[in-house]
Amino acid sequence: MNQNKYPFGESEITALRESVIGLMSPKRYHHTAAVEDMVIRLASLYCPGEIPALRAAALLHDITKEYDIPTQMLLLTEAGVPPYAGEEFSHKTFHARTAALLIPDNYPAFNCETVVSAVRWHTTGRKGMTLTEKLLYLADYIDESRLFPDCVRLRSFFWDAHPERMTEEDRRIHLRRTLIMSFDMTMRALLSEGAVISPDTALARNELVLEELTECGTN
Repeated sequence: MNQNKYPFGESEITALRESVIGLMSPKRYHHTAAVEDMVIRLASLYCPGEIPALRAAALLHDITKEYDIPTQMLLLTEAGVPPYAGEEFSHKTFHARTAALLIPDNYPAFNCETVVSAVRWHTTGRKGMTLTEKLLYLADYIDESRLFPDCVRLRSFFWDAHPERMTEEDRRIHLRRTLIMSFDMTMRALLSEGAVISPDTALARNELVLEELTECGTN
């Protein structure tokens, strides 16, 4: 069994779960609990030592998702990080930033870089994503509560390949290819809606594609 390197354990995570329940609608909490379950499964394959931090991040990732837009904007402005040009039209991305902003003051026991960064980037991704950021991003996309066709397809793509049977290197490549597929799905959906695409999403996708082309020699 991996020794927990974080200053929080099962009792603190249980208390956190009980706390966030009161911040969410039943539907939102159902999704949050499903993300926690999924990120445990993913981290068990890729980084078992990060399970405590990723569980906390999963519980915190949507704590501001149901805030209205004026409240989201106020939190960003008060923190001195107003939306960048064009982001004011991407309201669905605000909650990742505002949730991360609330952690230091409202959840100081979980104020560590792994938790905060995973929450911060779980919606758009970014260039240079850490492994833990990737896993929370993916868990949020493919948790079992997600019934949208793209989510079902991506979940099947990842698990039907039986990553638990892969070598460590093949599993790493499989994660990358799954993430590329997820970014492609997201961008296609946004394009079909005539919506703004976050520059962070495009940069995240392109970085992974370049890694794939360089390492695997595909065209």
